[in-house]
Amino acid sequence: MARYFDVHPENPQKRAVGQVVDLVRGGGLIAYPTDSCFALGCALGNRDGIDRIKQIRQLDDRHHFTLMCQDFAQLGQFVHISNAVFRAVKATTPGSYTFILPATKEVPKRLLHPKKKTVGVRIPDHVVTQTLLEELGEPMLSSTLLLPGHEEPMTQGWEIKEELDNQVDAVIDGETGVEPTTVIDFSDDVPEVVRVGAGDPSPFE
Repeated sequence: MARYFDVHPENPQKRAVGQVVDLVRGGGLIAYPTDSCFALGCALGNRDGIDRIKQIRQLDDRHHFTLMCQDFAQLGQFVHISNAVFRAVKATTPGSYTFILPATKEVPKRLLHPKKKTVGVRIPDHVVTQTLLEELGEPMLSSTLLLPGHEEPMTQGWEIKEELDNQVDAVIDGETGVEPTTVIDFSDDVPEVVRVGAGDPSPFE
């Protein structure tokens, strides 16, 4: 049964955040709010967590997982980013964008796109997510909480608790956006809008 944490959207309770991060560090899988919509998240090296996300969402090996990063210093450890791409990304972050970029050796191979050797990264504009990442001290492996057969992501913490009670270890409830991120593929240094979502795609078109 998943633990349920109702956190304040502007001043997340430190004790609750600490307990959630302990769960993540201990191999747990969480559902948490972001500036776009709810996401599933686990520690980078958590193989079981990755498998559980794939099972919940019925994903194949071509799915781009996202590294939810606190800031650019963290992001830069995990992806190769040219000066031109850096400027484009910097201008729109933090925000509701996911950027697909070539991965560094710091990214576990099982997280990479099998052919492109790329990974998704993003810096969220959300107090609760940022507080979790600050406490965790490293990126959190994430995927949009979009269930098979659903056209839209889930947006209510209590509904997620009911739906995934036996499949995740914790649900963090709080204010969230209602649509996934806009995805920009920078695999070849030239932006390609892969998915239009919460972020304005016009800077990359």
